[in-house]
Amino acid sequence: MSDQPDQSEKTEDASSKKLEEAHKKGDVAKSQEVSAWFGMIGIGIIVALFVGPMAAQLAAPLSTFIVEPHAYDMDGGNILRIIQQLGIAVVAALGLPMLVLVVMAIAGNLVQHKPVFSAENMKPKFSKISPLAGLKRIFGPQGMMNFFKGLAKLVIVSLIAFWVVWPERDMLGMLMRVDLAVVPGVLQEKVLKLIGGVIAIMTVIAGIDFAFQKAQWAKKQKMTQKEVKDEFKQMEGDPAVKAKLRQIRHERGRKRMMAQVPEASVIVTNPTHYSVALKYEEGMAAPICVAKGVDRMAFKIREIAKENDIPLVENVPLARALHATVEVDDEVPPEHYKAVAQVIGYVMRLKGKMRRGSART
Repeated sequence: MSDQPDQSEKTEDASSKKLEEAHKKGDVAKSQEVSAWFGMIGIGIIVALFVGPMAAQLAAPLSTFIVEPHAYDMDGGNILRIIQQLGIAVVAALGLPMLVLVVMAIAGNLVQHKPVFSAENMKPKFSKISPLAGLKRIFGPQGMMNFFKGLAKLVIVSLIAFWVVWPERDMLGMLMRVDLAVVPGVLQEKVLKLIGGVIAIMTVIAGIDFAFQKAQWAKKQKMTQKEVKDEFKQMEGDPAVKAKLRQIRHERGRKRMMAQVPEASVIVTNPTHYSVALKYEEGMAAPICVAKGVDRMAFKIREIAKENDIPLVENVPLARALHATVEVDDEVPPEHYKAVAQVIGYVMRLKGKMRRGSART
């Protein structure tokens, strides 16, 4: 009895039905590290391509005011106009960078799972506002793992920042005494170097975390043997599932039947619409139908017979009668014994002549 598997243990892989239901509820395998990796890629693109133009767009409406502040009458109307111009410049400057971040956020989800549109996670749940549940999330195994993971990332990023900044400390100090026009380019280069190092480390972290989250999610979706049996019983009543099962059984039966054609002794044909493969060996009570078919199936049976040198005998009424009355793996009924015996006798005589002919040669 101790060797019997526990029916309550989740030992079975999740069925496609359960996986589909989980997806509908928004329960998918997801790594925050992969999303963060895509976000960092987006930041790198923004720093590389948009920081310069963005700074120029933001500086343009303020440049005149900064250089010649005395030229402005600082009444309410002028201040409001400057604020409006600055607001328009901010929106225009941040438009493309924000679009990059949105695209990267979407990509970070799509690479992990197919699109999810579920209101399940938006429903109010007591566990989301319960202080006790919140403490369990923070100090539970998952929360502690996230804490140490975040701490490790902070240490790694700090080390990368030190690696980038420390060798350049003297040069960065000199930026206070050089032309301001060169400062943005130098800072951009150093920031990109820092981002590149962070991305390299995050690539490893994201890959490991994604594999871990995927494995944890698959483990959570596992089913007990009882759940598998109950689901199958439930699905058996579904007409669509019944039709699918019938189709699968029919396809398997067809493949098994076609695999038996090379064992046939003779193929009785229509000659085009019907084919019935019969097998007879000495000692058998009656010939057995090993395969039968109409139209395309009949053609396939004849093709396999030709490939295996199985005789084809044209007998229209017998082919039709056998196809209508004999099932695959069944014996030929007595009413067809005489006609089938004539066919089998003809085939045996034909094979005897061929053997004698080959013996003479």
